[in-house]
Amino acid sequence: MRKLLTALSVVLLAATPALAQEKPVDFNFGFGWIFPVSDLKNDFDAGWTGTLGATFNTSKNLGFRVDYSYDHMKGPDKTIQISQTPILANLTNGIIQSNHQMHVLDFDLVYKAGSHDSPVGGYVLGGAGYYHRIVQLTSPAVGYTTICDPYWYVCYPAAVAVDQIIGDRSSNDFGINFGGGVTFGHEAKFYVEARYSYVFGKTISPVGGGTLPTACPNSCSTSASYFPLIFGVKF
Repeated sequence: MRKLLTALSVVLLAATPALAQEKPVDFNFGFGWIFPVSDLKNDFDAGWTGTLGATFNTSKNLGFRVDYSYDHMKGPDKTIQISQTPILANLTNGIIQSNHQMHVLDFDLVYKAGSHDSPVGGYVLGGAGYYHRIVQLTSPAVGYTTICDPYWYVCYPAAVAVDQIIGDRSSNDFGINFGGGVTFGHEAKFYVEARYSYVFGKTISPVGGGTLPTACPNSCSTSASYFPLIFGVKF
C-alpha cells in the first residue's frame, strides 16, 4: 500500500505543472481608449472603452474568446445654419451636440505564444462580432435647417425642423476585428491590447428631396472603423 501511495504521489506531482498549463478558462477585464478612424473621426473624438470577457482554451496555444465591450465617444459641437421658416431665409447659427455609443459582442480565435507560466507573453486574435451603435443628438436651436451626415444617421437635403434631427438613433451591424496584445505576470496577468475593428453599416438615403451637399448623391454609407487600445487584467 505504501508503495502504491508513493507511486500515486509521484504521478500527481508530475501532472501538476501540466494541469496548471492547461487552464480551461481565462477571464479578462480592462479599460482604455477608443479612436475613430478615417471619416468617422470628423464626427467623433477619441473616447473611452471598457471590456470583459472569457477565453476558452482548447489547447496550450489556441483558444476561443468572447468579449463584451461598451464604448463611448463624444462629438465636437457642429455649427448649422438655422432659419425660422422652411424657406431658409435670414439664417442664423445654431449648434448640434452629439455622442456615439456602442455595445459590442466579439467572438475571436486566439493564438498565444509561449507557456501559461511565462512572465512575458504575447497573442494575436481575430474574428467577428455584433455592434449595436447608438448616436445621440441634442441642440438648443429651434427652427429649420438642412443637414446630411451618415454617421449621425440623418440626411435631409431639404429644409427640416431641428426637432426632427435631434434624438437617439441606433443601428445593429456586423463587424470584424483583428489585433494582438502583450501579457506580463504569472497567474494573474496584466495585458496591453490593440485591435482594429471594421463595422459594415447600413446606408442612409436622402429624405425630402433637395440637393445633397455631400459626395454621395444617392446614398451614404455608415460603415466605420475603430481602434481600441485596452489595458487590463487576465486571471
